[in-house]
Amino acid sequence: MEGECGAAPAVGPGPEESNGAVPVPTSARRRRKAAKKRKEAAAAAIPRGRPKSGRVWKDPGKKRFSHMIQDKALRTSWARKMKERQERKLVRDLARQLQEGKQREREEKKRRREENLKRRLENERKAEIVQVIRNPLKLKRAKKKQLRRVEKRDTLALLQKTPVRRKAATE
Repeated sequence: MEGECGAAPAVGPGPEESNGAVPVPTSARRRRKAAKKRKEAAAAAIPRGRPKSGRVWKDPGKKRFSHMIQDKALRTSWARKMKERQERKLVRDLARQLQEGKQREREEKKRRREENLKRRLENERKAEIVQVIRNPLKLKRAKKKQLRRVEKRDTLALLQKTPVRRKAATE
């Protein structure tokens, strides 16, 4: 009997398999398979001629990206999805706030610049020494250099403005 000598009875096929072949370890089997594949690849790799287009660097076996089989994305939990959506919303809001802040600063700067220009122009006008020319013949007699310095202004305000009389000085 098989179970004599205190040995445990064999459960599966023993040293000789049922078909009579000797069992081979799996690592050796893998090596043989890899060698066989390499041999087939070497035999199948027929040297290709020069492509008609002249683009020798192109790989003819490449498929288009659309033909690639793509795996479905791993499903994320609802809570994680909501959390990511909330984060994206916060980032968008922050970016919008920063843009609005920059826009406000630009508008404020533009407004201040315009106010400064307006104030400078008013100050220039106030500081000007104006001489109203009532006789147009003076302009005809003026030289070219003098005419270049003559500017037209609204003198109605100057003509209507009368000097304020000081009563304290006369009394």
